Amino acid sequence: MGLIGRFLFLVRSKLNALLNRAADPSAELDYSYEQLRDQLQDVTRGIADVTTQKKRLEIHRRRLRENVEKYDGQAREAMRQGREDLARRALEKKQAHVSQIADLTDQIDDLQGTQDRLVGKRAELSSRVEQFRTHKETVKARYEAAEASARVSEAFTGVGDTMADVSRSIERATERTERMEARAAALEELEETGQLESVLDKGDDIDRELDRVSTERAVDYELESLRAELGSEAEREAAD
Repeated sequence: MGLIGRFLFLVRSKLNALLNRAADPSAELDYSYEQLRDQLQDVTRGIADVTTQKKRLEIHRRRLRENVEKYDGQAREAMRQGREDLARRALEKKQAHVSQIADLTDQIDDLQGTQDRLVGKRAELSSRVEQFRTHKETVKARYEAAEASARVSEAFTGVGDTMADVSRSIERATERTERMEARAAALEELEETGQLESVLDKGDDIDRELDRVSTERAVDYELESLRAELGSEAEREAAD
């Protein structure tokens, strides 16, 4: 929960504390239940956002793979035409895309793990919300039964005013405790989801230099392979 969210939660808590003496316990329980349902919807939206980001990266990775195949074909055609310079350029682009694909795959795997955790948390939170709803209805029924019983007792004893005040105070204290426990449990579930790590971290200068050297070696290796392959093709054609 962010700073603004915590501040709003504190303000709502203070307002609820001021209104507790005059509030209807049944309405308070219903309000708490609706708050939990809102938090469940927040988790659902979070899952949708993570899934959307994952799908976006998967689409980008698929396009990069298509480009890798294109550059590989260009390199082969350039070598057949004796344009080693063009072949090198195509292979450099291919290697750059291969590196990006590896990075995207790691990021997609991380997003998938986050999505799986959020789905599990949502299922757990949904179960708790349903349990709270059942408990809410039970407490409301007990309260209404106790209230009716108190009214009957008042008619016979004539001391109902004092006893009714005591009963309502105990009932409100119990309901406030149960509501805050449910709200705290829901907030804890949301805080445990954490934040996504940035997908834009590209490493420092040393990492980039090492990547460049690795790319050049890969390009040189592929050029040698293409020379050998094309030389073999030329020998077979000469033999035929």
